[in-house]
Amino acid sequence: MPIITLPDGNQCQFETPVTIAEVANSIGAGLAKAAIAGKIDECLLDISTVITTDVKLTIITDRDEEGLEIIRHSCAHLMAQAVKSLFPTAQVTIGPVIENGFFYDFAYEESFTPDDLEKIQFKMQELVKQNLPITRSVMSRDDATKFFREGGEEYKAKIIESIPNNEELSLYQQGEFTDLCRGPHVPNTGKIKAFKLMKLAGAYWRGDSNNEMLQRIYGTAWTNKKDLKSYLHRLEEAEKRDHRKLGKQLDLFHMQPEAPGMIFWHDKGWKIYLQITSYIRKLLRENDYQEVNTPQLVDQSLWEKSGHWDKFGDMIFSTSSENRDYAVKPMNCPCHIQIYNRGIKSYRDLPLRMAEFGSCHRNEPSGTLHGIMRIRNFVQDDAHIFCTEDQLQQEVSDFIDLVFKVYTDFGFSDIIINLSTRPEKRVGDDEVWDKAEQALELALNNKELDWDLQPGEGAFYGPKIEFVLKDCIGRLWQCGTIQVDFSMPGRLGAEYIASDGSKQVPVMLHRAILGSLERFIGILIEEHAGVLPVWLSPVQVAVLNITDAHAEYAQNIATKLIKFGFKVVTDLRNEKIGFKIRENTLQKIPYLLIIGGREVENQQVAVRLRNGEDKGSISLEAFIEQLEADIINHV
Repeated sequence: MPIITLPDGNQCQFETPVTIAEVANSIGAGLAKAAIAGKIDECLLDISTVITTDVKLTIITDRDEEGLEIIRHSCAHLMAQAVKSLFPTAQVTIGPVIENGFFYDFAYEESFTPDDLEKIQFKMQELVKQNLPITRSVMSRDDATKFFREGGEEYKAKIIESIPNNEELSLYQQGEFTDLCRGPHVPNTGKIKAFKLMKLAGAYWRGDSNNEMLQRIYGTAWTNKKDLKSYLHRLEEAEKRDHRKLGKQLDLFHMQPEAPGMIFWHDKGWKIYLQITSYIRKLLRENDYQEVNTPQLVDQSLWEKSGHWDKFGDMIFSTSSENRDYAVKPMNCPCHIQIYNRGIKSYRDLPLRMAEFGSCHRNEPSGTLHGIMRIRNFVQDDAHIFCTEDQLQQEVSDFIDLVFKVYTDFGFSDIIINLSTRPEKRVGDDEVWDKAEQALELALNNKELDWDLQPGEGAFYGPKIEFVLKDCIGRLWQCGTIQVDFSMPGRLGAEYIASDGSKQVPVMLHRAILGSLERFIGILIEEHAGVLPVWLSPVQVAVLNITDAHAEYAQNIATKLIKFGFKVVTDLRNEKIGFKIRENTLQKIPYLLIIGGREVENQQVAVRLRNGEDKGSISLEAFIEQLEADIINHV
């Protein structure tokens, strides 16, 4: 007589063992129809699972995050079934769920084509309409190996052979297709309502380049067609906004194989970079930060003392000279402590805020590199605050205010905050971690901010607050962070003389607002689709003459604007004005000044915006006032 306790505390009692599906049906026909799985003791199970004892049960539907993952997993099997139906000699290997979808790798003697994808998707839709039951069975390892090997599925047999002999294996069958899987799955193919196959790619068996190359098919799956349509729209927008494409189109930067993961900044891209660093420098001065600069090569022993060599050794570039081993700086914090340690520090010297636009190198795997978003050489708007425990709250609070000001100036208003606590592998005792975590939590709560907890996601030396930007198409970008470190200063000999004359170790706050400047520029390019605000635009004004007779006046206008500090280009080519307007508009220049006979006669400029709006003719003085207002107001 199992008693089922539901999430709301209500209980259902049954006279005999009962399936999860039957429990859902006893609650209501609507829930029974929507149910795709159940969760008992945090374990997801098929709705056909029989319950024999008292349990706490959650019915999973497609509205739940776990439900969507189950749908995507089942859609991977559906795709494999369709492939096997159309291409019987293809062998299935692995097909996991990934962010926003799934993939499945196949061994097939011929290459799949885009036309094949259309055929596979059409077949999947046919199988959905058949509403095929998906049933689970168990089999011993030896029997399962034999089953798949006899079916010509050598890769599945190899997977099974790597599983311990005493482990019971589960198989799922839908129609004539059977796959090895832990599950759970939707009860029938009819539950898979909205999906699309996206692309083809190559993939090595078990991810090892020494193994044979397989063919990977990517797909996406959603709970309904509306969500699928929304996702595909976001992909289209992301493609239009791709910073790599826009970087080339707008002549901002390029990358090449001779320097993997490193950027060649062009003049216009570097102007954006310098504008951002200038903006941050002004804020640093206003908030009493020192700006320093530290070496690129530092003896390996320093990184061993700091703990970074053990934690990040594989990511650190190294070199040798005169029998000494050096690390190419992967981060700035140990070097900042070296500056702090020069000279005796008193409690009166604290807080000491030390900033650096520090150039760092990390040996990121080549497969993870992505434009200027994920690179091997990057610069952080990095800073470290040395303070007493009594000053900790105020410093964190002030930093939070600074973060929100910066993001507002850059046009971001939707900020998600996460508090990441102690990881399993860490330095320092629990008492220290307790103090650090409580300090960050209190700072957030005192400001009445909404935040989410991320257990175990802190740095190895301390907990952290993360600030995540949500862009205009819903993507999330983790940028800012502040981390409390009670450990590294002591490891590297940092101390100060307290008011009672004793030597104390300062608390060290690691903080960044933008994070990697390169990555942040990539985010800005994609957020604005290349149409950067006036204050950030590498070219703010283009001056265009209609005929050669107007060239001298146009050049004089450009010269005056440049003297005011604006970023100006001239287009005095012997081309039709419509062509020049179109060319400069494609470069997304905020203001086009058109100079013709009337403008020369009246000593004015005709103002045209990059969106095509004609603002008419005004005096140069009035235009300068408008441009200055745009820059001051960060628009």
